[in-house]
This record gives sequence, C-alpha cells and structure tokens, in this order.
Amino acid sequence: MLKDVTAREALAREKDYKLSDSGGLYLFVSKTGHKTWRLKYRYLGKEKRLMLGKYPDVTLKEARSRRDEAKLALKDGRDPQIDVKKKRLANQELASSTFELYARKWWEIQKPRWRPVHAADVLTSMERDLFPHIGSLPIHELNEPILLSVLEKVEDRGAIETAHRLRQRVERVIRYAKAKGVPMNGNPATEVKEALRPVPKRKKYPALIDIADVRKMIAEIDVSASYPVTRLGSRFLAIVAQRPGMMHRMRWENLRNIDWDGDPWSSPEAQWYIPSDEMKLEFDRRGEEEFDHDVPLAPQAVEVLMEVRKLTGLGPYVFPNCWNSHAPMSENALNSLYRRSGYKGRHVPHGWRTSFSTIMNERSERALGADQRFMVDRLVIDIMLAHLPSGMSSEEFAYNRARFSARRRELAIAWADLVTEKALPVSELTAGRRRRI
Repeated sequence: MLKDVTAREALAREKDYKLSDSGGLYLFVSKTGHKTWRLKYRYLGKEKRLMLGKYPDVTLKEARSRRDEAKLALKDGRDPQIDVKKKRLANQELASSTFELYARKWWEIQKPRWRPVHAADVLTSMERDLFPHIGSLPIHELNEPILLSVLEKVEDRGAIETAHRLRQRVERVIRYAKAKGVPMNGNPATEVKEALRPVPKRKKYPALIDIADVRKMIAEIDVSASYPVTRLGSRFLAIVAQRPGMMHRMRWENLRNIDWDGDPWSSPEAQWYIPSDEMKLEFDRRGEEEFDHDVPLAPQAVEVLMEVRKLTGLGPYVFPNCWNSHAPMSENALNSLYRRSGYKGRHVPHGWRTSFSTIMNERSERALGADQRFMVDRLVIDIMLAHLPSGMSSEEFAYNRARFSARRRELAIAWADLVTEKALPVSELTAGRRRRI
C-alpha cells in the first residue's frame, strides 16, 4: 500500500516509473517529475488505463475513492473510461448552460401566447436588466445573493414594480431549466421575493362617481369640437364601462346578434365578444378559452354602433385612428378629449369602470339593503368588469359568467338608462359631419 509521504517525496528519475498502491491504482512519475494517478483494469478482456487526476491536486485518498467508483462501474458492466467521458461532457454542457441561453429558450416558447407588445417588453427587460449581469452565468450557479444584487440595482433607480416582474420572469426561467434537467438547488427567485421592496400602491384612476356629474360630462363631450368618431367612442365607452384599450382594438367581426337593418331595440341579445388575447389578464392566462369575455350590449350601445358604422363600417376597426382607418384609435384620443373639456385630474377613460362599479353597487345597496341579492349583484358587477373575484377559480368564473348572463344584461341596460338620460340623440353627434372611411 502506498503512503502519502512516499508519493510526496517521489522524485524524477532518468526514466518514467510508477509507485503501486492496490486494486490497479498507481502513481505514474514521469522523468520530468510530473505525477499522475492512473488505474489499470481489464474490460471485455482488454487491458485499459484510466487517468484519475494529477498529484497533489488529487490526494491519495481522493485517488482511492475514484478507483473504487471505477470498480463499481466495472461491476455493473460499464467501462469507467466511458463514464468519465460522459461526466466530462455533462460538466461542459452544464458550464455552457447559461441563464441567458435558457431565458431566451423560455421566451421563444412563451412568445406565441403573448401579444407582440408584451413579448417585446419581456425580452427587452431581460436584455436591459438581467443579461448584462447574470446572462453568462451558468444557470445552476445562480443563487439568492447574486440575483438579489441584480434586482436591487433595478430598485435603486426607482423601478420597484419592474424588479418584481423580473423576479417572476427569472422564477419561470429556472422552472423551465429544471424541467429540462438542469440540477438546481431550489429556485432562488422564489426565495428572494420577501427581500424585495414592496410595490407601491397604484394610484386610483380619477373618476366621477356621482350620476349627475356623469351626465353633465357626457353632455359636454357630446358638443365638443372633436372628431365625431372620438365623441361616439366616448359615449360607447361610458355605456359599456370596459377597458379603453379593448375598445380601441374593437373589430366589427367581434359584434354578435345585431340586426343592422332594424332599430337599436330590435337586438335584445346584442353582444360584444372579446377574445382572451385582447384582455388585460396575467400573461400566463392569455389564450385560455375560459377568459374570453362577452359584453352584453344595451340598446343605447347598439345605437352608437349603428351610427358609427355609417362612418367606419368599411374598415376593420369600429373606432379607428382618425388618420388611418386600418389602425385602432389612438390610446391618447379620449384622454386628450377629456383634458380639453376640463376634466384633467377629474376623470379619465378608464374611470368609467370606477363610475359604473361605484354607482351601480350603491344603487343595488339602496334597493336591496342587506338582502342576499345585493351580494349577488356585487359579484355580477365584478364579472361585467372582467374582474376575477378574490378566491374564485377560473372554472367558477366561467360558470358564474354564464349563470348570470341575464342579470348582467339587466344591469347593463339599467346603467345605460342612467348615463344617457337627457343625453343628445346619437344622430346629432355626427349630423352634418358624416364621411365614410
């Protein structure tokens, strides 16, 4: 049996020589004094040799451990040389498995599920804030302190919400890498969540919550000197109380059960269907059928659509851009109209949702008091706004949306009656200024 002191004091000679240990293990000493551990063994009747490492980088104890591992491989019918090569290749693959590599692969897989603008935002955020710092790091070496230091740089420039979004993206990239077989010790992105600064509360959208103020605003917008389609868009948004972005991208093909040759009251099942990829939902829900959203249209909403159809019916969008009929209405069109009309800081397009929720909930409470029907109406109002109530699963959401379809239509009509009381006839919003685009 070889002793460590013997290996340490072995000097170069005129010729190469070896110092034997046991089980085929020996220390090979070259004539230049270079020392390496080697193992002699037989596999399938042939004598072979396996390099186990340099001395003193690999100690006698470590060399014996590697010899024993090789013996176990032989016992299982495997060639230790092949095992070593596979392990070396695996280590090389692991070292080249960088965070950026897996992040881009994950992004490519998720990309079809997102709207183009969101997909671009996800990639840009990682290229700006993650790849310069941890992009070249083997993903299995990413740990909590490293990740937290990167996210804190984002926080330090005041982008608290961005830091939280980046953490979520890193968490999903690591889950993807683990699914692909990368050995990870937990998920560091999960662990750093509590170490990030809390996201500041969002500022509420300015909104009118008194019905008299709502009617007054509608009356003032109706006579404003803006483009007729913009005025009609404002009236429609006030009636349906949906997200402005969905109205901007609204297409004629998504309107259902409307008798265009009849009057507005001859389409009792009129509906605006909004696919889930147009909804403002968490990105991992996009494309799921249960998150498609249908909006029951009151006769007053249908009346607006019939009028705007005379102006924009030849294009794809119901409310197109004033400069290009094949592009949706500018996101700033209604904001600018409201500011010019004196409602800056008082009401914004998104505020119609707050107006609807506040006024209709208060109205139901006065009518029903503590009645169980009031709690149902609160749920229905949330569903009408495409809000997923806290604690409700997506399956319950889809079920309740269908279950309360009749009540949703009743409330939609009640709201339309309230906000359009004493409003100008829709035909007067475009009188003398009609043109087809």
